Amino acid sequence: MPLETLDDATIGGAAVAVRVDVNSPLAGDGSLADDARLRAHVDTLSELADRGGRVAILAHQGRPGGDEFARLEPHAERFDELLDAPVSYLDATHNQQARESIEALDDGEVLVLENTRFYSEEYMEFDPVVAGGTHLVEGLVPALDCYVNDAFAAAHRSQPSLVGFQQHLPSYAGRVMEAELSVLGNVEETPRPRVYLLGGAKVTDSIDVAWDVLESGMADQVLTTGVVGNVFLLADGVDIGDASSDFIYDEGYWDEIDRAADLLDAHGDQIRFPQDVAVERDGERHELGLNALPGRGGEAAMDVGSETIRLYRGVIESAETIILNGPAGVFEDDNFGRGTRELYAAASEVGHSIVGGGDTAAAIRKFGLSGFDHLSTGGGACLQMLTNGDLPAVEALREAPAFEAE
Repeated sequence: MPLETLDDATIGGAAVAVRVDVNSPLAGDGSLADDARLRAHVDTLSELADRGGRVAILAHQGRPGGDEFARLEPHAERFDELLDAPVSYLDATHNQQARESIEALDDGEVLVLENTRFYSEEYMEFDPVVAGGTHLVEGLVPALDCYVNDAFAAAHRSQPSLVGFQQHLPSYAGRVMEAELSVLGNVEETPRPRVYLLGGAKVTDSIDVAWDVLESGMADQVLTTGVVGNVFLLADGVDIGDASSDFIYDEGYWDEIDRAADLLDAHGDQIRFPQDVAVERDGERHELGLNALPGRGGEAAMDVGSETIRLYRGVIESAETIILNGPAGVFEDDNFGRGTRELYAAASEVGHSIVGGGDTAAAIRKFGLSGFDHLSTGGGACLQMLTNGDLPAVEALREAPAFEAE
């Protein structure tokens, strides 16, 4: 079924629930440390307000028990600065007060409801039909006329606020969702050579992507860095030392070594892994070749080394399309940001460049890089899209029941 967007929606005077993803790093005082995810949704929210919608924002922040599991009041305050429309905050999500507050909105006003994950249902995965019967969804539906999902970064989840409202309301993709699906759903149409640079610590997802794009012929080469690169080194029989290998084991990625080895057997001529790494010694960056890795009791690999950067830059500079997902090392530490900075800088010069979200986007902001064609708002969702995987929130939009206009 075709995906309906805001172009298909009647907004004037309607009470619109908008699911966004504004899960952001917080400062020590609870304020927002980075508002990039909020700014990504400004076009969608501004359009809804300008078209006379009465807008109720649904979003989550952090995970239960985590340091950043917090109220959305700072997000509402920042939205009030970013949008021309008046924005208010309510410390409730789906009770009578929430319904009455939505009904009291004037056309063009925006209300930020409380963190959806304050409610246990929202931290669970449901079939969309079952999600439509949860307390969160049923509590809000009576006050709403339609639903908009703009939360691409969370679209790989099947939680009530992402898949449940479609069972009751006319439902549409917001502008962020629309743009992400347009770009990531058409990667096979981008020019070649097409190179994937996969790094960071999402090992399982990255190996899924590597398998998919190599088996399908989508990729000409795959470059690996970060923890992903370390897994491929182990798969090739390299002793990367206890510190790095213990981290892989502790994170539950030990079985991924076998998958990486199988992938090397099948497509080894198209896969690159690091030829040297950087470790910390006496508080400074120290580079080691593979034959000099620290072994038992030695330091962990924190970044790729100069030779790897040189080799990878050569591959990137010959590409017509580059897809980035995951940093090359611990880029937050200035001693170990070189690999990420230099490889991303090279990628920014490629004719067509697509960047996964999460840490990848954070690194780009840290290093002040620009020139990329598409900067995704989602890390996990982006990886799932790149493996041609279905995103539950998108499928829920496509398969929503038809609703007759009143």
